[in-house]
Amino acid sequence: MKNRRIFILNCPIDALTMDETIKIIDIAIQNNQHLHHTVVNAAKLVKMQKDKELYESVVSADIINADGMAVVWASKLLGQPLPERVAGIDLMQKIVRLAYKKNYKIFFFGAREEVVKKVVERYSKEYSPKIVAGYRNGYYSEEEEPRIAKQIAESGANILFVGISSPKKEKFLYKYRNILKKVNLIMGVGGSFDVIAGKVKRAPKWMQELGLEWFFRFLQEPKRMWRRAFIDNSKFIVLVVKEILKQKFGQGGKNN
Repeated sequence: MKNRRIFILNCPIDALTMDETIKIIDIAIQNNQHLHHTVVNAAKLVKMQKDKELYESVVSADIINADGMAVVWASKLLGQPLPERVAGIDLMQKIVRLAYKKNYKIFFFGAREEVVKKVVERYSKEYSPKIVAGYRNGYYSEEEEPRIAKQIAESGANILFVGISSPKKEKFLYKYRNILKKVNLIMGVGGSFDVIAGKVKRAPKWMQELGLEWFFRFLQEPKRMWRRAFIDNSKFIVLVVKEILKQKFGQGGKNN
């Protein structure tokens, strides 16, 4: 299945629905192929403009979904509409269900020890302990990274979820992409473990649909989220407006 890709702020994004994304992932695992999945939101697209390592990690991924209504709206304003938002946490939940149905194994990597342990316990109870290939918290030194990557690769996991914040998770997956080739799907899931473990609440559906999930997160974690909520999102709006103007007037175009 050939992905149709659009470009926003020089970043490729796959024009895929949730169901299409799941289908591609399932086929890859069945055929013992390797996929690197990532998502982009407004804040990440802003950071990618200056962080070259983050940019390389994202654009080298096999599937790049839009996780954020702001990105979906921007795609429409730029005349290359994405079909829908594919939220990372929703995709993760569906992949866990798929793993149970198809006997795939998952490695959970990230968050605090008590959080990741609770995630594993919840999914083991809700589905089966058989879906768990292993787990590890997301607190480590740089010297430990190669050993952690090797541990994951040798765990027998078909799927790796990395519950670490950006850009750390993207850089880990990119740096150790060759070691992790044994895993069929590698995917960053950010703060999803905190939500699954009940440490952080997810925004109500109506707020998600209105693109206000970022504001709900800010209310719960103002110290951690204020920059992303206000500065990065504001920068994203400015960059998209510039892109629209560039598209409309061009460089030496008809409207000049």
